[in-house]
Amino acid sequence: MVKHSVSPVTQMLRRFLHSDAFRAPQFAAAGLLLVYLLQCVWLVRVGTQHDWLPASDQALRIYQGFEQWKGGAIAGTPESLRSEAATGLPSAGRSGHLRVHDGYDQDRSPLYYLVAAAPLLVRPGSWLPESLQPLLAATPYLFFGVMLGASLWYVARRLYGNAGGYIALALYCFSPAMVVNAAGAQSLGEMGAVWGAFGTIFTAIAVAHTLYAPREVVLWNWRRILLLGLSLMLAAGNQFSLAVLALVILPLMFWVAPVRSRAVLAIWTTAIAVAVVLLFASYFFEPALFWQGMLHARWINFEPSAFGMSVSYRNAWHTIFRNCPPLMLALPVALMAYLGWKRTRYFGNTAPLLIAALLLILALGAPNFPGQGFHLTGLVFLFVFVSGVFADLLETQHRLLVAAGLGGWLSASAIWNLWQLARLM
Repeated sequence: MVKHSVSPVTQMLRRFLHSDAFRAPQFAAAGLLLVYLLQCVWLVRVGTQHDWLPASDQALRIYQGFEQWKGGAIAGTPESLRSEAATGLPSAGRSGHLRVHDGYDQDRSPLYYLVAAAPLLVRPGSWLPESLQPLLAATPYLFFGVMLGASLWYVARRLYGNAGGYIALALYCFSPAMVVNAAGAQSLGEMGAVWGAFGTIFTAIAVAHTLYAPREVVLWNWRRILLLGLSLMLAAGNQFSLAVLALVILPLMFWVAPVRSRAVLAIWTTAIAVAVVLLFASYFFEPALFWQGMLHARWINFEPSAFGMSVSYRNAWHTIFRNCPPLMLALPVALMAYLGWKRTRYFGNTAPLLIAALLLILALGAPNFPGQGFHLTGLVFLFVFVSGVFADLLETQHRLLVAAGLGGWLSASAIWNLWQLARLM
């Protein structure tokens, strides 16, 4: 008999497909994320045909980022923020999307511009059809959108099981806000900030959980510390005011690991140092510009009078419910269950609810802030909270009723979202 040899590639593929790391739940999540990505790509295509992309936002950030990549002026600094007479581009500042003080962008670091311009470094003009170049320009935001969805599913599944992961991911994949912002259509490219903010919170929680093992603190956790620093830099680099999360994660880590306070401080300090170094790198290690950029940054935007303005609450209503219609019913039910049922009031549900509430307060206190980071990040944490409460409800004797309601809400949301996209043509 002739024995057929199996190639190493085939053996590796078999191990991958039959491993515990990639089974039915992962395939289902990948399928949902593929549908999400197709929605975003469709919206990019439609936006190109209807000329939706605002030149004063998209073109300006790409121009400045590309100039920095080529060795020119650092984006978001006086040398780069010139008038439209010099750049040939309309000024975003006139429409309120760019707040400048002494020539410095007050809301974003050069990272925001470098990410926008990164796809152009491959010089697509010689090989990519002109009709596909807008899709290439949207690539960073599509990447952030898919990775945020994958991170959301991973966290919700670890916290609440497969049911929680599917609920959170379904809410995310058919949320108009998440599709629009990942597609870059009529948005300011905030998905990188939202992914960084989400990663900051849950990486901090994960690192704190590891402290119950009696091992060396910093060296053993160096991968998680780097990830925490990278997440914080991604959030603050795209929206300076999200740096407030650096203060939020410290009590959160103390809450998770109260018996290892010194270890928490060591990890937190190291992660902050990593984030600062990475942020410094986005200024291409120009110390004077970095220092001035930090001095001119608006780290917090809080106006107490805004809580008496109706526009603040209209923005919150629009972000939470219009941008995710299933939450109009799911969120009140989840809140009633959380307040009335002791079983749901544990750390896995309480932490995302508190973070969402904090972000909502910050958003209400800054009604004129141009970025959508607070609103969008709060919406993602609401997805986590709702999925956790409903995962608990699915374990009760009323699980058939809960499952039927969930199936109806999520199916209707998916159909409505796809129908709205189809109508755009």
